[in-house]
Order: sequence, then C-alpha cells, then structure tokens
Amino acid sequence: MKPTLLVLAAGMGSRYGGVKQIDSVGRNGECLLDFSTFDAKRAGFGKVVFIIRKDIEDDFRERLFDRVAKNFDAEYVFQTPDALLTDEEKKIAEKADRKKPWGTIHAVLCAKERIHEPFAVINADDYYGRNGFETLGKYLSSIPNDCTEHAMVGYVLGKTMSRNGSVSRGVAYTENGYLNKIVENTKIYYTGENFSGDEIESELDGKIYKFTGNETVSMNLFGFTPKAFERFEKYWEDFKKTSLALPKAEALLPVAASDIIKNGEGKIKVFTSDESWFGMTYPADKEIVKAAIEEKISSGYYPERLWEK
Repeated sequence: MKPTLLVLAAGMGSRYGGVKQIDSVGRNGECLLDFSTFDAKRAGFGKVVFIIRKDIEDDFRERLFDRVAKNFDAEYVFQTPDALLTDEEKKIAEKADRKKPWGTIHAVLCAKERIHEPFAVINADDYYGRNGFETLGKYLSSIPNDCTEHAMVGYVLGKTMSRNGSVSRGVAYTENGYLNKIVENTKIYYTGENFSGDEIESELDGKIYKFTGNETVSMNLFGFTPKAFERFEKYWEDFKKTSLALPKAEALLPVAASDIIKNGEGKIKVFTSDESWFGMTYPADKEIVKAAIEEKISSGYYPERLWEK
C-alpha cells in the first residue's frame, strides 16, 4: 500500500508578508512545495492531498496544483474557520474576533475523509530533503492501517535555524529510538545583533533557555496510520472546550502527537535526517531559498524541469 502525503498549506504567512506556499523559487516558476512533492513521488508516495484556504484557491491552482496534478495523483481540501465546529461553537469563536486558522491538528482533521492509508504530514513552506521522504515512505509502506507505531523524522536544530529572525521548533526528547515528548519552543533564535551570534536561545514561559544546536527538533515531518485520527479528534474536542474564545490559540500537531504517547495509545519511532533545512519564514529568506535550490539543480540533484507540462 502506497502512503499518502498530506501537505499543510493553509497558513497565513504573517511574518513572510504573502502567500509563501506558492511563491516562485525555481528556474521555471516552481515553488518550494514543488520540490517536496517531487521528492515524495520519487520516494514511493501514491498521492498528495493539499490543505489550503479558499481565498488562495485560484492562485494555488495556477502556480502549483494544476502542474502537479498532471504528474501525480493530487487533490486539495479547504481548511475553513467554521469547519468541525457546532453552531454554538461558531458563535463563541465569532465573539473572539479570531483572524488565524485553528492550527495544524484542525488542518489534518479537515482532510480526514480523504485519508485511507498511512500518511506523512509536511509543512508547505519547509524544505525537507529527499532522505526524509525516502525514510518515511519505506516505513509507512510496511505497516498496516491499524498499527499504533507511528513515526517522525527529526532534524538537527542547528541546521534548521534562520539568520533573519526567530523560528518555532518542537524540541524532541527521545528514549531508545522512540519519542518521549516534544516541547514547543515558539521563539528560538541566534543571539547577537541582527541574529549574527553563534549561541542559540529560546524564550519559553518567561524564561531563557540555551541550546547547543545539536538537539533533535520536529519540523512537522510525521508519519501516521489512520489510527492516529482517534487521538487527534479527542485532542481537538478538548481544545475546543478551553480555547475557542482565545483569538490566537492553536491546536498543534506535535502536541497531539505527544498525547498519543502520554495516553499510552501508541509509540512514535524517531528517524533522523542530517539534511539542512531551509524555508520561507521571512521575506529575506526567499533569496536564500532560491540560491539553495539553484545549487541543487546545478549539481544534478534535481532536474532543470521537475514536471512534464
């Protein structure tokens, strides 16, 4: 059974200042997501499901989807503010004047009806490298739908940082090759003026924590079987009870994944990748990403044209 790739592409891009999911970075107008989708197809994934916002549908089709769909089994679903809410819950959320989406768990659950096999989850604006997809593709192809041993590919913190500002990273703590817990650090950054220093710090719960850069972090490259939806739905229901009236609260995938372990409902096997991350978090990141992609094309890592027209 070939696994499915589930792409989280409904983010607002508030720090980037635009729809970074479909911004061009390749020689022929490809966006960063083209390269991840291409790598997943080569790694044996059978289809891709994109989760997007309704307001970007036309641009999404023109700049990415129609091209990919000619070469890969592809579809998309919408993450809308009122999805998975009762009428009463919608009223509570409206009073909060919420502008942000409900987070990555909400996005994943919006696509639940399209997923019938083991699946990987990625962010649309992160570059993961071929190794991560090959590792997860091989593992997910080997397990049944009711398997409770899920997976993630972790990255080295120092290879996932930006010199243009702080980043959000889930620091993964492991034991005997399995995930113990993930601690979400929403503001990790290089010290020094203009983030030019060598030390890495995190502001968390009013305290400053220092990191070596060798820690394993989650970049939302997870692999799950459909069994995981049971925990995700429980997590979402609990989230709604406490957070609907909060304008910035988000239901986060790494937190729900950690809850699988905490509640004794399964394990998460941790693979590691030594690939260097790059992504579209800040406007200044675009030129860095373009240069990195160009280098990979010039070296033959990617063909000059990814897809057939």
